[in-house]
Amino acid sequence: MATINDIPDVILSNIFASISDTRTRNSLSLVSRKFMLLDRATRVSLTLRGNARDLFMIPTCFRSVTDLDLSFLSPWGHSLLSSPFSDTDPQLLAHRLRRAFPAVTSLTVYARSPLTIEILVQQWPGLKRVKLVRWHQRLASWPIGEDFVCLLEQCENLNWLDLSTFYYWTEDLPPVLQACPKVSASLVHLNLLTTSFAEGFKSQEIKEITTACPNLKNILVACNFDPRYIGFVGDETLLAVANNCPKLTLLHLADTSTLTDVRGDPDNDGFTSEDAMVTKGTLVEFFSGLPLLQELVLDVGRNVRDTSMALEMLNSKCKDLRVLKLGQFHGICLANESQLDGIALCSGLEELSIKNCGDLTDMGLIAIGRGCSKLSRFEVQGCKRITEKGLRTMACLLRNTLVKVKISCCKNLDAAASLRSVEPIRDRIQWLHIDCVWNGWEEIGNSEQVGLSFWHNQVEEPSSLFSLMGSEYDHEMRRKKCKYSSDVSDGYILENNGFWCKKWDRLQYLSLWIGVGELLTPLPAAGLLNCPNLEEIRIKVEGDCRGRSKPSERAFGLSSLTLYPRLSKMQLDCSETIGYALTAPSGQMDLSLWERFFLNGIGELRLSELDYWPPQDRDVNHRSLSLPAAALLAECLELRKLFIHGTAHEHFMMFLLKIPNLRDVQLREDYYPAPENDMSTEMRAGSCSRFEAALNRRPILD
Repeated sequence: MATINDIPDVILSNIFASISDTRTRNSLSLVSRKFMLLDRATRVSLTLRGNARDLFMIPTCFRSVTDLDLSFLSPWGHSLLSSPFSDTDPQLLAHRLRRAFPAVTSLTVYARSPLTIEILVQQWPGLKRVKLVRWHQRLASWPIGEDFVCLLEQCENLNWLDLSTFYYWTEDLPPVLQACPKVSASLVHLNLLTTSFAEGFKSQEIKEITTACPNLKNILVACNFDPRYIGFVGDETLLAVANNCPKLTLLHLADTSTLTDVRGDPDNDGFTSEDAMVTKGTLVEFFSGLPLLQELVLDVGRNVRDTSMALEMLNSKCKDLRVLKLGQFHGICLANESQLDGIALCSGLEELSIKNCGDLTDMGLIAIGRGCSKLSRFEVQGCKRITEKGLRTMACLLRNTLVKVKISCCKNLDAAASLRSVEPIRDRIQWLHIDCVWNGWEEIGNSEQVGLSFWHNQVEEPSSLFSLMGSEYDHEMRRKKCKYSSDVSDGYILENNGFWCKKWDRLQYLSLWIGVGELLTPLPAAGLLNCPNLEEIRIKVEGDCRGRSKPSERAFGLSSLTLYPRLSKMQLDCSETIGYALTAPSGQMDLSLWERFFLNGIGELRLSELDYWPPQDRDVNHRSLSLPAAALLAECLELRKLFIHGTAHEHFMMFLLKIPNLRDVQLREDYYPAPENDMSTEMRAGSCSRFEAALNRRPILD
């Protein structure tokens, strides 16, 4: 009987080479020695972990690696090749890396100083793709363009540059691109969507960059659309981008005010006080100049009005467009009659994001559902006039394709309403984001026990919206609704208490926003009680703790997530939770007590991976793990990976050694500005090394 080992090595090597998922390859390499050698011979992408000073730990068996990531070496954020804690010669370390990975053409590195870039590009002058990472500040003493001169002068084959997580000055880049015309002309991908910018690239700088790089296919830029600022982006800049780079397939222009992951004011009507200097005529000409566009993001942050006619041109001028994200665009779909208009005519779209559209209504959503019948992902944020009825009807129309949905900051869509609006695709949806706004959740909880009749009342009654779309459309919707109602028993399970419970069969990823001081416990009652395949959850807690009274409950409610049996990965982001890090005024809680509130009960979850962002004190730029937080994290006995996006005391980190199978722990100050010099009581380079040495000395059971 033939086995997989009888397959010729050439064919087996091709099979291994076709597998890109890192976890799958890791598992295959443990099957046998033959599989391990095949994995090593065919692996082309590798992220290197461990301590940079341990030269003997650098693996030398991955000779085929072309994509190398050095940005997560420990201690994170310290200069790779000029670290003060190590006596290793920078040139020797770079040479060892070159000997271990001779075929590298794609490199990611944390470049705290230009010296790191200069030494590494000497080792791999044939680099084609480079991603630079730096959250620490750029020193004012460095000459303009110092970070990029060596890179563009020595890497003549460079065609892909990512600076999205690299802090620099906007005036650093254009002169270097102009001084190296050969490399600039070969660039096809340029990511300048740097989140740490205060104002972004000015109009003239964008013109200079696009003029120097005429062959760009992908460009992402953080800029400023506010006409009150010097160098704002308007009609002239948009037309310059289209004229200078006609081969673009991906264009992302975002105002810097939109890059922060902060929820807007739910009471805002969606309109800003200022209008962007972007006109309808310019948009039409802009779209006409970019016929190859496949993905377009325009997150303007200022009003762009009456855009329906301009967006209609997208369907005829940009026939390959598949992804569209619009921010602060108004009048995108008028939906006055049954005839489709505006964005609803973009029938080829597969992903659509609408943000802060002040006049989008339920009828507009229905028109989009009718016209954009291929949508697999839909995001709506800050649209105050849409309701559950319109979104639910849209979900019905897109039942065969829609699997990813985000609903955020919509005044009429709290948590329960958001969940009810996606019920038509409940058995298909795989990715979901909602805001945990519990308006009258006690009543919602009671209504969940009404059972099957509650579902019938919500779905089977004919909607007046259908009749407005015409008799033929109304007949089609009724036919679909009859089909759904005949499958009721397939979507519900009978609980022990005798009540029907909604089942989210394919939901794998859940993202939640919740205000500080609110509880997570109403989530099951709102409609997410049974999610048998939920594997990963992201929770973002946002708000100002200062001046708030002590929560009435002892715990935030993480223990309520034990309802989800396959939940193994969590991202708990409290980075936008603001409070007092050191001493709180009388009668108020400091951040250590808030961390105890947030993390209480996390030990009851069976998590294998956790990313945790501690709350912050902005006045002192302090994000640090507290003693209660360290103790509670140590109760997660099944953790294997833990990444803390902040600082911590060394003796607090030693609590984590109690976790038996913990293999990978790292402190990452990946926020701007990252602390330049850690305090004496915080985790410094030596402290990180001592903790990692203690972690690696422990035997791992499996």
